[in-house]
Amino acid sequence: MTAIDQRGMFNLLELREGDKIDFWLLTDEPFDQSRFSRRQAWDIAGMRIQVSRPEDTILMKLRWAQMSGGSEKQFTDALRVYEVQFGVLELEYLEQWARRLGIDALWMRLKNEAQVLP
Repeated sequence: MTAIDQRGMFNLLELREGDKIDFWLLTDEPFDQSRFSRRQAWDIAGMRIQVSRPEDTILMKLRWAQMSGGSEKQFTDALRVYEVQFGVLELEYLEQWARRLGIDALWMRLKNEAQVLP
């Protein structure tokens, strides 16, 4: 309940396979409002769920990497989403929010290290 009370983030873990789903609660921050307005609806296992667009996932992972003092796991997660989704990413959106969120250095590092998949 702490995540809900603080309008934070929590995870759902499936222990047998090790799958994890991140849930982010909506805040009044401009970036959160933008992420929420861009969400996509997917049908998964007979349920309709709302998911973040890949650009917003990349930005959140980079933000968490910075907030945690340099988490390589968060950075690598962002890098992999970028590499797999590159062909459909809104790069201008990523550039704009990387500046606004103060994660420019991590964004530049990600672009330099990325090995985009065909």
